[in-house]
Amino acid sequence: MGFGCNACGVTGCRIIDSPRERLIAILTNSFVPCNGRYPILISIAGIFIASRFSGIGSSIISTISVVLVILLGIVLSLIVSKVLSKTVLKGMPSSMVFELPPYRRPQFGKILVRSVLDRTLFVLGRAIAVAAPAGLVIWLFANIGINDVSLLTYVANFLNPFAKLLGLDGYILTAFIFGIPANEIVLPIILMCYLGGNSLSNISDTFEIGNILKSNGWNLLTALNMMIFTVLHFPCTTTLLTIKKETGKWKWVLLGFALPTICGIVICMGTTLIYNIII
Repeated sequence: MGFGCNACGVTGCRIIDSPRERLIAILTNSFVPCNGRYPILISIAGIFIASRFSGIGSSIISTISVVLVILLGIVLSLIVSKVLSKTVLKGMPSSMVFELPPYRRPQFGKILVRSVLDRTLFVLGRAIAVAAPAGLVIWLFANIGINDVSLLTYVANFLNPFAKLLGLDGYILTAFIFGIPANEIVLPIILMCYLGGNSLSNISDTFEIGNILKSNGWNLLTALNMMIFTVLHFPCTTTLLTIKKETGKWKWVLLGFALPTICGIVICMGTTLIYNIII
């Protein structure tokens, strides 16, 4: 379920009987990309990887690159799950028994109503509660400036030295931070920053997006680390609030925030180091 929405994936962990294993599943759910991350992965792969090849090979290589990044997240989720089960969430694995229930006629109306009330409206309500104030914060940072320089630019310049270690830049890292309400707005924030605008950019032409990114210093390393960090970074606010709702403790929210982010930082630093040595 996390491939559709990480918040729904967290609520879906309710089916796991063991509290320990349910918590492990909740904490590692965000290692797989939700629907909000796929447009970024596909766009970046198409612009910077597919363009290096011609014919049908370009589409195949682009698709393979997206699949490999997703597989990286899946493999890391398994590794982190194993580490958690041996450390902070140590315990005996529970047995899994499938018992076939007696056959009953499906009650579609009841299933639909309970699904809407228990999951859809809950997640949607939290998304709206977070998106509205977050949009206001982004607008304020983009429109309020000091000496004709926006607060968004000041934040990006502050983060730029650390972002360079990840093979990114300050604006990209700023976009991920301000895009915590929803992954869908990360790329629009990046474009807004590069274009010097004061509202989110809605550009649908991939060729135009590519020209903007390349003119602002993007290369193959930037694209690769952007894809990696898109999969391996902190969950959106709705997912974090859902973790709090399901676990009842902020320490698990912080751990759910830190685990994918630390993995993303370490791997991006590694790819940057290898790229600089080779190139």
